[in-house]
Amino acid sequence: MPQKLLVHRAAVLGAGVMGAQIAAHLTNAGVDTVLFDLPAKDGPADGIVLKAIANLDKLSPAPLASKALAAAITPANYDTGLSLLQDCDLIIEAIAERMDWKQDLYRKIAPSVPPHAILASNTSGLGINALAGVLPEELKHRFCGVHFFNPPRYMHLAELIPAQTTDPAVLDALETFLTTQLGKGVVRAKDTPNFIGNRIGVFSILSVIHHTRAFGLGFDEVDALTGPLLGRPKSATYRTSDVVGLDTMAHVIKTMADTLPDDPWHRYFQSPDWLQALIAKGALGQKTGAGIFRKVGKDIMVLDLEKQDYRLADRGAAPEVVEILKLKDPAEKFARMRASAHPQARFLWACFRDLFHYSAYHLAAIADTARDVDQAIRWGYGWAQGPFETWQSAGWRQIATWIGEDIAADTAMSDAPLPAWVGAREGVHAAEGSYSPAKDALLPRSSLPVYRRQRFPDPMLGERFAPGETVFENDGLRMWHDGDDIAVVSFKTKMNTVSDAVLDGLQEAVGRAERDFAGMVIWQPKEPFSAGADLAGALGALQAGKLDLFEAMVANFQATSQRIKYSLVPVVAAVRGLALGGGCEFQMHSAKTVAHLESYIGLVEAGVGLLPAGGGLKELAVRASAAAGPGGDVFAELKKTFETVAMAKVSNSAANAKELGLLRAGDKIAFNAYELLHIAKVEARALAEGGYRPPLPARRIQVAGEVGIATFKMLLVNMLEGRFISDYDYEIAERIATVLCGGEVERGALVDEDWLIRLERKHFVELAQQDKTQARIAHMLKTGKPLRN
Repeated sequence: MPQKLLVHRAAVLGAGVMGAQIAAHLTNAGVDTVLFDLPAKDGPADGIVLKAIANLDKLSPAPLASKALAAAITPANYDTGLSLLQDCDLIIEAIAERMDWKQDLYRKIAPSVPPHAILASNTSGLGINALAGVLPEELKHRFCGVHFFNPPRYMHLAELIPAQTTDPAVLDALETFLTTQLGKGVVRAKDTPNFIGNRIGVFSILSVIHHTRAFGLGFDEVDALTGPLLGRPKSATYRTSDVVGLDTMAHVIKTMADTLPDDPWHRYFQSPDWLQALIAKGALGQKTGAGIFRKVGKDIMVLDLEKQDYRLADRGAAPEVVEILKLKDPAEKFARMRASAHPQARFLWACFRDLFHYSAYHLAAIADTARDVDQAIRWGYGWAQGPFETWQSAGWRQIATWIGEDIAADTAMSDAPLPAWVGAREGVHAAEGSYSPAKDALLPRSSLPVYRRQRFPDPMLGERFAPGETVFENDGLRMWHDGDDIAVVSFKTKMNTVSDAVLDGLQEAVGRAERDFAGMVIWQPKEPFSAGADLAGALGALQAGKLDLFEAMVANFQATSQRIKYSLVPVVAAVRGLALGGGCEFQMHSAKTVAHLESYIGLVEAGVGLLPAGGGLKELAVRASAAAGPGGDVFAELKKTFETVAMAKVSNSAANAKELGLLRAGDKIAFNAYELLHIAKVEARALAEGGYRPPLPARRIQVAGEVGIATFKMLLVNMLEGRFISDYDYEIAERIATVLCGGEVERGALVDEDWLIRLERKHFVELAQQDKTQARIAHMLKTGKPLRN
């Protein structure tokens, strides 16, 4: 099979929550997808699938990048729809975790699978070789495991598990497809129970459960300790279990108990009494409204094992333990943690110790390298560092000594010895690669061609990637290149906010790009793209009464946007994460935007009592005029984006940003965040090679004028009377309407960009002087939340 997998159509077998979400994400990626399930007993034969597709809209976070995509999924059932498989290039099975059910389904579909198609099981832990055993010989080499993590749109990890009969070329082709087309971080796992992510991740949860009881801690206390303080998600341990589903959790634990009888930690592979009791009562977590936690009114309650009842979840991390966890030096942090007499600190040391012990003991059996384990846990569980990275950063030898002492003292969960390789090394990650017990050597990253698209892959501990050659740098940004003809600009401010130094730097960078490069990309090494203007600096200038300084700053912002738009070389914005306010406006003025699917874009100034004034409203007016055409209905075009700006809407995906009018139809959506820079540079070079010229200045912009303003006011009055907006919201929105419509001029009047820019700046500066706006800005800076006044 060639390394390139051409997927014209895909099928997902099983319309449960996971199967439906996999189908949704394939559809997000533009793959024509058929979703199968059993025929319904009542109503239409495809009723089960139709219900599953309808249910996608109710799931949170949203599986679909746009609600409209639901209609693109084709429903089918196994009785009447198997002929649809004959057009499929990729078939993913995602039915319930029962070996016999999966094998029965394979026997049923095998005659309908075309001779070139790849068949993959999304099992979370069943044996891939055992599943392959029932397949006909001609299909065995095209079968493997591909385990997506839940929710599949958002979780970066996909584990790829070969059977002994899988053709290596099939794995390479599928890894390439998963990486670029679906945006996944692929880890190849061995065919062992629960593979890598759940083998290590579920053990970590089991060790937390064990030590919670051993140290007498509350579930809320443990979640306070095992969340962001450790660089892990806010849902921590027990809230995560509630989200996953306590029945699912118990099933995964049982799978470990049933399939790993010889594991030295086997006696811990059982659901505790309290978990079994909750399941028996139907308290399965978030999906049933109660589990370990439940919400009563506005209060979050937590199960208290001593009281055998729920109590208010109000126990947190002790101040002295927080102090330890906030230490910058990992070695000092772990030394203090282990030496502390506080039960919370002792609990944390015990959890880390047993996680490190388990990971090292099983590394050779479950993975090729320590990198695979760390990436699986980071990408599948959302940890900032994997277990081996955490151990190595805290001092490999010292931690190993302490683990050995605890094993000898019988305080560890198992008396299994640490592998000999642990004591022979100073760590498992280095610049040249990560440790492989099988090869007893450091192995580099995969050499598959797809990874050449990742200039800065997600780095492992000890990895450094050449930063490129600096062209120009100031306090706000750095301009650099890789020895090619495309320059890259990266901001240096907190949250990549737009400061005076960023504005001045961008104007300088565009000038240098015009002289010395074929194009320029604005790209940030980490999210967000930009959280917008530097509000603290703006508020300071206002409160100091420096109105001239403030107005000059706004004018400079607008000039920078225009400089980007009219650059003689193409400027491409590579957007990932938040692109708010000025960040949104910069990408609006670029020649093209390449946005990662998870881009949350919005003109949000109304939330702080302002209106967009980096050229955003001007640009929307220009686009509305162009879309309407000479003598056309400009107001109808403006209506599509007015509410987006007035209500400070933020897109929930790059696809949704197109629907909101914040991205253009021709802007690109990238699925792998680590390929974003590569794609943006390709787009910039393509524009340059195509003889790029900036747009001609817009001197004849048709506006909706005073009639448009009056019509928008009528819409706003209805919202005000319905108490959907406050009086001050009304004033802000009225000013937004005034700028979008070109001011108090006749309907259909022709204006130029300078007119709209001045209008934008006038209303922005007038709003900024209002006490209510300054209160909104101050409140946002203090709390991170909008104030409705």
